[in-house]
Amino acid sequence: MNDRLERLRASPSAAVKARLTHPVIDTDVHVNDYAPVLEEYVQQYGGGKLVDALRRALGSRFTTRSEGRDWYQQSPAERQTQRTLRAPWWARVTGNTLDLATYTLPALLAERLEEQGADYSVLFPNDVLAPLAASADTRQQLHRAINHFHADQYRPYADRLTPVAGIPMHTPQQAIEELEFAVNVLGLKVINIPGGIKRPIRAIAEKYPSADHPDVARHASYVDFFGIDSEYDYDPFWAKVVELGVPVTTHYGSQGWTGRQSISNYMFNHIGHFADGSQAFAKALFFGGVTRRFPQLRVALLEGGADWGAHVYTHLVDRWEKRNRVAVQHYNPAHADIDLLADLFGRYAPEFAAHEGFDRSRLLQDSLGISAFPHSRQPEGDELDDFAAAGIESVEDIRSRWVDSFYFGSEADDRTVSSAFNARALPLNARINAIWSSDIGHWDVRDLTEPLAESWGLVEQGVISTADFRAFVFDNPYRFYTQANPAFFAGTEVERKLNVERASTIAPTPHARAA
Repeated sequence: MNDRLERLRASPSAAVKARLTHPVIDTDVHVNDYAPVLEEYVQQYGGGKLVDALRRALGSRFTTRSEGRDWYQQSPAERQTQRTLRAPWWARVTGNTLDLATYTLPALLAERLEEQGADYSVLFPNDVLAPLAASADTRQQLHRAINHFHADQYRPYADRLTPVAGIPMHTPQQAIEELEFAVNVLGLKVINIPGGIKRPIRAIAEKYPSADHPDVARHASYVDFFGIDSEYDYDPFWAKVVELGVPVTTHYGSQGWTGRQSISNYMFNHIGHFADGSQAFAKALFFGGVTRRFPQLRVALLEGGADWGAHVYTHLVDRWEKRNRVAVQHYNPAHADIDLLADLFGRYAPEFAAHEGFDRSRLLQDSLGISAFPHSRQPEGDELDDFAAAGIESVEDIRSRWVDSFYFGSEADDRTVSSAFNARALPLNARINAIWSSDIGHWDVRDLTEPLAESWGLVEQGVISTADFRAFVFDNPYRFYTQANPAFFAGTEVERKLNVERASTIAPTPHARAA
């Protein structure tokens, strides 16, 4: 007990928390699983073979293997030949042993939440995405076993902690089945999905079957982002998410994509990759009309910061104003006055007009690139309107289908979060929904008592205001979860704190004052 009090007194974040009049909600805490207990659950779902599948999946998360040898086993020449992606040497915090234990022991984490300065934390177990690396015949069982394990591990601490459920997205039906099991059977109330799934390019897969050409299959793929150009209709899944009142989260990155394929430098691959991956996923939902058809859907895009959400929103507005279905007619070749164009060439560049073979058709078709038929045919229907599926008729539509639908996880020391609150720079004076995501449990945070104090440091440095800080650590996270599920915080420390706050603002009756 004395050690606990001493740690609490020494915590800079606890000192900041003591000054606040509102709760603090951490939307992104990473925890570890104790393998022997986790494997007991996996054993119950699929026996020893499923345990072996789990171990294989976990072994492939942090390394890119080629011919049985990972990056660290390969020589520089082998890495060049195989183009093996560089993975991190160390990814877990080990210098602070107390924190290392905290991220693995639910009771200790719940006890130390005061030191962290949070009232409530949403947990992302590091193993929750492991089943995505498993084979198709074990993926669903592994998801179910791991979700069951996490639900049981953290249920005693539901007033302060809740783990996410990992949901496979390879098919809508599989996703719906695991969603219903996680919510209706296990009682989990937040889900984490991959922002995209790699699928084979059919034309290449048919010519080079994966069984005979595994290297070709590994590289000849595209990413399905579930909202646009998908081979599947994911609307039934989004509908079920809304029906069940579940907020959706993702930690979707882009390491290994073009421009993030260094075979020697992990930081080259890492910086900005969450923002790029999440941007692709969010734009797919926007342009595919998912946020139009499901305005109640709430999606949090974590670890990428909020500044990219601000600049994409701005660019959506800029481009819609220039290329909406009416404005795009400014670029229609049919509107060019060819007679006037030829006259101007004749007056200002007669030497061009005298060029052998010069005529109006050549001028139009070859020289200026404004042929009435720049492609094989004229556009039809909504082909000219990239915003058609999103149903955009005004800037206000863009705001509601981007700003209202998406929340952007920013880490505690991320100074670029200021762009989310800079309403003067954003169309319609909007503010991007930045949500506080400490990312404790990953190498980004060396001590769990530091993040809230780091975020308060942004206020002291004038990067954000006190109102921005409140929105960042409480208002926006609270709105994200409760817009999806109004009862999300029922029975939690957040509800208790809010009830105390409300009670303190109610003026006492005359009888009470006399007493």
